[in-house]
Amino acid sequence: MQFLIYILVYPFLWLVSMLPFRLLYAFSDFLYFWIYKVFGYRKKVVQANLKLVFPNKTQAEINDITTKFYHHLCDMIVEAIKSLTISEKEMKEHFKFSNVEVLNKIEKMNKSTILMCAHYGSWEWIFILNRFVDQNTRGYAVYKRLGNPYFDRLVKRIRAQYNSHLITTKETIPTLIRAKVDGHLTISGFVSDQTAKPGSALHWGEFMGYKVPMHTGAEMLAKRLDMAVVFFRVKRLKRGYYETTFEVITLEPNSFENYEITDLFFRLVEKQIAEAPEFYLWTHKRWKHKDIVPDAFK
Repeated sequence: MQFLIYILVYPFLWLVSMLPFRLLYAFSDFLYFWIYKVFGYRKKVVQANLKLVFPNKTQAEINDITTKFYHHLCDMIVEAIKSLTISEKEMKEHFKFSNVEVLNKIEKMNKSTILMCAHYGSWEWIFILNRFVDQNTRGYAVYKRLGNPYFDRLVKRIRAQYNSHLITTKETIPTLIRAKVDGHLTISGFVSDQTAKPGSALHWGEFMGYKVPMHTGAEMLAKRLDMAVVFFRVKRLKRGYYETTFEVITLEPNSFENYEITDLFFRLVEKQIAEAPEFYLWTHKRWKHKDIVPDAFK
């Protein structure tokens, strides 16, 4: 059944990916109408999140952010589809880096790097980064394996063409340890603002005014393998065009107290959200555990 779904859906995705950008975003507008106007996909979750973290905004302001967010969400969907056939030249035109020399300097120090980001802006075309760094540096991105193995392999194949490799959470530690033992430098991307399970969270920190369980894997791995930690900030310049800026959090992770790096990361995310909240992924129930903070973390 999964293979049948794949062979039925893939031709449609491929055809959409072949559309020129002008028609691609027209298709995005079509999706917006159905996803937001007709089906109202997670609209209640989006508005509840926005009202929670922006209590001083009026309903009109909340509605405006909501509308802009769904337009951006649909753009990200079609951009992900475009990844099937987009050329390297096109990707470099649409996803630029303002200061990639930051990473090159870290490479010259013979250090590997952990890139921390949030579900903000667009991370779909970040994989072109590997064309701007030492080609001997291995790129990894931690992801959640797709339920359909055929689509999972497809996504991995798309990333691999730019020397980037998707690894699951369980694969992360052994993969990066092996690379260090073998003397390979790595750049590993972590989308680190997901909701952690309350029962297993080692740290509850503040995010947008509320204590929530936080994933600390990126920080702990950086300390274990002495890796530089860099935040990458994605800014939408205009529709379909993005620019990434790299900001070093630390070159010496073990000089920080436990969870301090994680907290610094969330301060940077908050600043990013405050500048343009419509580009954050509000469909996730990020604050669903805020009312059950264990006494040890209050």
